[in-house]
Parts: sequence; structure tokens; C-alpha cells
Amino acid sequence: MSASVVMVADTHPACEVLGPGVRYCVWVQGCPLRCRGCVSPEWIPFEGGTAVPVADLADEIVRTAADGLTLSGGEPFAQARALAELVTRVRARRDLSVMSYSGHTLEWLRRHGDEHQRRLLSLLDLLVDGPYVAGRHAALRWRGSANQRLHRLTDRHRDLPGPDESAGLRIEITPDRRVHWLGVPPVPGFGPAFSRAVSAQSLEGRRE
Repeated sequence: MSASVVMVADTHPACEVLGPGVRYCVWVQGCPLRCRGCVSPEWIPFEGGTAVPVADLADEIVRTAADGLTLSGGEPFAQARALAELVTRVRARRDLSVMSYSGHTLEWLRRHGDEHQRRLLSLLDLLVDGPYVAGRHAALRWRGSANQRLHRLTDRHRDLPGPDESAGLRIEITPDRRVHWLGVPPVPGFGPAFSRAVSAQSLEGRRE
């Protein structure tokens, strides 16, 4: 994959539940880990998504981000070369906080990651690491299961306010009348249950 393109599953310009403050979020398409119970199974396949030029995405982030950038997915470190370029371009113009999720552990990335993965890691302020484990689901700050850890890789967010508990969810209705949610669900199985509930309501709304 060209470093000049990111395969993007979705973006949001002002998310308040995936990192400190109000953040531009990028969810990438594709994950090799395939965690059972993944909250975004539609973003596991590498087929799909939208090819977005790194330069265009950087321009959008620089123009609209408030406090920082969060990378999720999918697996960001599967597109480490392009995302490292993205962060470098953004940081050349704005000193934004950068956070990423990864199903790999910090130790694995440091010991076994390739040069691009280590480069992306070096650019982060915060990392949430480890695979989602459904049997260890927990309502923690920005994490879905108790094995996942929040690493402060720089001093930028050395002091995070409040207890280590769920940041909650944000539910929105899009201009095309789709209902979607952002964040890390504090209860297991939320994604499928939410989809079923929304579908049922939509069906009821069309009855005459």
C-alpha cells in the first residue's frame, strides 16, 4: 500500500469519548488480529474503506481538529507507514496531541514492530494497547477490556483528571438520518444490540 494513501473506514471531526478533549478521529480499514467480539467487525476486512490521500486528510485535520487526533480502526499499525506520514504532516503545522489504539501490545511493537510501526509509536502521546478480550470486558477509560492498558508515552497527558472509568458513548443522527455511536461501550455486546434496536425502531417508523 502506498504511504501516500490511508484506507479510511470513517472519520469524525469532534469526538469527546476517545481521548482527552475534543479530537478528530480516524478509523482505518483492516485488522489482522480479528478479536472475537470486536466492536467494529465491519472494519476488520482489508477490502473496503475509502482511499484518502495523506495530504488531503492532514489538511482536514489541521483545519478542523480542536485538541488532538485519535487513530483507531481496524488496526492503525497495519497502516503505520501512511499514518506516521499523516502525523508528521499534521505536526509540522499544529502541535496536536496524538493517540492511537492497537491490538498489539507496547512490548510487541517495540521488540517486533517494523521500522514504520516503531516510527508511528515514537510520534504518539497516548497508546491503548492489547487485543479486546470479551471475557474481560470492563468499563474503563477509553478501553473495552481489563487487559488493555493506557500508556502515557510523553508528558503531554501526564495528569489525566477523574477516575479510570468509562468515558461513555456519544449517539448521533447524521444528516442522512442514520443513527450511529462513538466511544467504547461500557457493557459487552452493545454494538449488535444497538444495531438491532435501531433497525427495529426504523421498521416501526415506516409502518402505516
